[in-house]
Amino acid sequence: MAGNDWLNSYLEAILDVGGQGISDAKKKSSLLLRERGHFSPTRYFVEEVITGFDESDLHRSWVRAAATKSPQERNTRLENMCWRIWNLARKKKQLEGEEAQRNAKRRLEHERGRREATADMSEDLSEGEKADLPSDVQTHGDSIKGTMPRISSADVMENWANQQKDKKWYIVLISLHGLLRGENMELGRDSDTGGQVKYVVELARALGNMPGVYRVDLLTRQVSAPDVDWSYAEPTEMLNPMNVEECMKELGESCGSYIIRIPFGPKDKYIPKELLWPHIPEFVDGALSHIIQMSKVLGEQIGGGQPVWPVAIHGHYADAGDSAALLSGALNVPMLFTGHSLGRNKLEQLLKQGRQSREEINSTYKIMRRIEAEELCLDASEIVITSTRQEIEEQWRLYEGFDPVLERKLRARIKRGVSCHGRFMPRMVVIPPGMEFHHIVPHDGDADGNPEKFDNNPSSPDPPIWSEIMNFFSNPRKPMILALARPDPKKNLTTLVKAFGECRPLRELANLTLIMGNRDDIDEMSSTNAAVLLSILKLIDKYDLYGLVAYPKHHKQSEVPDIYRLAAKTKGVFINPAFIEPFGLTLIEAAAHGLPIVATKNGGPVDIHRVLDNGLLVDPHDQQCIADALLKLVSDKQLWTRCRQNGLKNIHLFSWPEHCKTYLSRIAICKPRQPQWQRIDVGLGNSGSDSPGDSLRDIQDLSLNLKFSLDGEKNEGMDIEENSSDQKSSLESAVSKLTKGAIEGVEKAGSTEKADQNSVGNRFPALQRRKYIFVIAVDCDATSDFLETTKIVMEITGKYSFVGFILSTSLSISDIHSAMALAKINPSDFDAFICNSGSELYYPSSSSEASELPFELDLEYQSHIEYRWGGEGLRKTLVRWAASVNEKNVDEGQIVEDKSGSTTYCYSFKVKDSALLPPVKELRKLMRIQALRCHVIYCQNGAKLNVIPVLASRAQALRYLYIRWGMELSNAVVFVGECGDTDYEGLLGGVHKTVILKGIGINASKLHTNRSYPLEHVISYDSPNIVQSEGHTEEDIKASLGHLGIVKG
Repeated sequence: MAGNDWLNSYLEAILDVGGQGISDAKKKSSLLLRERGHFSPTRYFVEEVITGFDESDLHRSWVRAAATKSPQERNTRLENMCWRIWNLARKKKQLEGEEAQRNAKRRLEHERGRREATADMSEDLSEGEKADLPSDVQTHGDSIKGTMPRISSADVMENWANQQKDKKWYIVLISLHGLLRGENMELGRDSDTGGQVKYVVELARALGNMPGVYRVDLLTRQVSAPDVDWSYAEPTEMLNPMNVEECMKELGESCGSYIIRIPFGPKDKYIPKELLWPHIPEFVDGALSHIIQMSKVLGEQIGGGQPVWPVAIHGHYADAGDSAALLSGALNVPMLFTGHSLGRNKLEQLLKQGRQSREEINSTYKIMRRIEAEELCLDASEIVITSTRQEIEEQWRLYEGFDPVLERKLRARIKRGVSCHGRFMPRMVVIPPGMEFHHIVPHDGDADGNPEKFDNNPSSPDPPIWSEIMNFFSNPRKPMILALARPDPKKNLTTLVKAFGECRPLRELANLTLIMGNRDDIDEMSSTNAAVLLSILKLIDKYDLYGLVAYPKHHKQSEVPDIYRLAAKTKGVFINPAFIEPFGLTLIEAAAHGLPIVATKNGGPVDIHRVLDNGLLVDPHDQQCIADALLKLVSDKQLWTRCRQNGLKNIHLFSWPEHCKTYLSRIAICKPRQPQWQRIDVGLGNSGSDSPGDSLRDIQDLSLNLKFSLDGEKNEGMDIEENSSDQKSSLESAVSKLTKGAIEGVEKAGSTEKADQNSVGNRFPALQRRKYIFVIAVDCDATSDFLETTKIVMEITGKYSFVGFILSTSLSISDIHSAMALAKINPSDFDAFICNSGSELYYPSSSSEASELPFELDLEYQSHIEYRWGGEGLRKTLVRWAASVNEKNVDEGQIVEDKSGSTTYCYSFKVKDSALLPPVKELRKLMRIQALRCHVIYCQNGAKLNVIPVLASRAQALRYLYIRWGMELSNAVVFVGECGDTDYEGLLGGVHKTVILKGIGINASKLHTNRSYPLEHVISYDSPNIVQSEGHTEEDIKASLGHLGIVKG
């Protein structure tokens, strides 16, 4: 426990007593405490020791106790502190034990899943597949030294550029949290605005300058909060290339790079990333609208009138990865993912600290929702880009959806052209971040370490930040040790200050500069950052480091290069002592300015040091090791010069052109995917109103629209009670000729069109003409209840033909038809049917064949969702799983395959007793461990199990209707119950309206009892788009629609 070494003897003595001894001592202590004065030791013990322990304030508590005048009270406080430490250590050990058990269980599950997957893939494995050597990293972690040659000269870059010049790619990047802008980035402003913000902005700018890339859009959140700058509320910001003239000369008609800010989440409020999860669907819908519009614009510019869809969508961090997966599925385009930092790794680190339980961590950081998003990224991504091999070997392998050994086996089979039996694994690619070198101008002073050359050159005035830093020092000419990191515990700055303070030779030879972000008032900082900063200030005072340590309050992002130059000028050293560093971009920046480095041996710095060989690696927990490394570099001038030269010589390997070339080469080998229907009916979104195949109901829409036009109706709401016969007569009189002509046109078209022609493309653009689309997605305990609710909703608004209806359910289309026949509901009253939990999409048909159902299947939708569908290999695994569950129960046949209810893209199982079902997260985990990518859904109150493609869902089906037919999502109203199937959460978010019908689907709540995260973490019930009705009667539903402004009266 940092800062509390003086208590080690107490801690060891207490732990040596043992459980029974502790219990006896506790009883004895309690008796003694009750005899002491007015101070209440019992209350102190309960409130401070048991419920309020916190490792960070132990030293402060000891100081208060030692300052207490009363000997009895002082002894009592110190005695209770011993108990406090014991309780903390006990809890820490308990948490570590539980985590060790979970890790052991996870290893066994992965090994069992790997064996089963290998058994299914029954062909003999080659020796290469059987190899499982720790050194065999390249097979699942392609690095920049792989098959692609590096850019080592202008000629090589020019040749590569000539090969790409005919391409005109559109690339979408997503980074949601933090504050993004192209200039004067406020890095360090908060924990969300850090290195990732700088990385994605520079990546977008660099890609926009590359040959073959026409446009890059970096999507983020629009923030209009009063406590942030107005620039973050601008919808669009162009990222100007660093060298405008040169880029325009080389790239010609390139459209460049832009930051696109999508409004979502609370208005006028900047919120941390942990609170963004409920608003992700809203972002997805807004981003979808932007991408569709931009695809049309680019189609006019460079696509010959055909939409230019993104060649890839790249999510950065878990929240953006979750969004990218949904967008990738909705648009059917390839997805890339970069984690930056991973949830499972953070969870392990927090558990090791022993301060919080898993439940407390999840409540604070929403960590399980983050981990589930990262698992979805593994399911959906073509490529996962990492900065280091360590990220693959030690972090990604913690996930259910990635197994390095199984990944090697699958890749070997793919290379040999052998079937993988429906199993897929994303390709892990190591591409270190790039850096802009244009602004780094070497100076003579940097080269030979002679500071006088700067001082005596009046044409090169010192940057203002230099004097601000040097004013801290009593001898500013000493070499400067530079650390640049926000005051976060994981950055380990306190250990650095201790190492500096306790090493007298180092203090005599060097100064220390700490650039810890920007601050106005320590009291206004987050509690964690403030605690670290206060600890550093106390250490400076403790070791009397005044005149030796600089810690300026403010600096601009544009001044960071000047700070590096100052350190290099004084022949200083850059240090990154973080406990673990995912990559270490500051190390590359320091090397580019001629600074040798001392860096943590945990994480990305290992790979950077391997390439640059410009410094020393240290154990961040070893204070003496840190001091020795710094002293060695500062005192040994030959070593300092050699490290500096090595860094400058090899730094080009981390340039942005090198990064982007590898990046684009990886995208090029992805299998191209895009919406399947664009070659057939791409223009229907704007011209469906005069289609000869419009149905009679569509013609009524035309009539009604004309009526609104004649009456000047603005359609802000609809009056349910207004239905006079005079208005009907007026309408019929006004449009009788139009209706007659249109009907004749339909009949004529029907007699001349070929029977096998797909009429769906002609009939259903009418969806975009609906004023409102009511989506009935209630998951009832019985089909009869579902039909009753459907009838009520339709009776309220069914007489208005400008309202369309979509049925969204886990039922198959045959079950829907049978139920409708019993309830005497006409299928033609609906515009679409989303069936089998979103794996099939049907439209009503006028088929008169007795053997055929009156529905027409959207085949393009099936090809749209088939990505990574496991097919027969998945079905066999599910059947084997069902058999294993049945074997554990006395009654056989608890889970039975429903062959009649299964389809090509939906495997259904009937469940007799839902209580015997494992939590849905366990079945998802089983499928992921075996590299089977699918969406598992418990339906109908646990009586049915549907397994569908990974990117298919009822919510995604609505987005498909928007993309293909122009159905406005903001005009959709989704009716759901209080609870529902396990895909329930996906129906509540987004730009559409939602009506929650109380009293319906209550029993389905048992399906959600063992969730990884509570629904409250992903659903914003206080959203203005969500209304909870008082019940599910006609009056209740009318009142809810009135609250949404859809109906009047």
